[in-house]
Amino acid sequence: MSINATFWAQMVVFAILVLFTMKFVWPPIVKALDERAAKIAEGLAASDRAKAELSAANKRVEEELSKSRTENAARLADAERRAVTIVEEAKAKAVEEGNKIIAAAKMEAEQQAVKAREALREQVAALAVKGAEQILRKEVNAGVHADLLNRLKTEL
Repeated sequence: MSINATFWAQMVVFAILVLFTMKFVWPPIVKALDERAAKIAEGLAASDRAKAELSAANKRVEEELSKSRTENAARLADAERRAVTIVEEAKAKAVEEGNKIIAAAKMEAEQQAVKAREALREQVAALAVKGAEQILRKEVNAGVHADLLNRLKTEL
């Protein structure tokens, strides 16, 4: 055999190998590579979407935190205003109750003073009757002289 015939035989075998590879081996490899590229592209797209969603979620979280801080500050201010109002109302009620207690004590003191005056008048009237009885050395009838004793009470 000559180099030319061997060369041509190797070329025919190589061509058959290339055709066999292109027909049966190459399409599954290309298909696998394309599927792999598509999966990588989908993964990158999903990663980009996840980053965008994470960024949007972080923005929403910041907005919600800001909103909740504002609401909490407003609630705290409202609670402080309510506390001040409640304290002022309690003070007003305490002053009013104190005034009522003082007024009641004054009324009770006045009633006791009136009772004491009445008791003193009765004692003075009784002493006056005893004194008059001793002066006159006669028996004074209290039933007969009741009008006189009542006038004496009112004068005292």
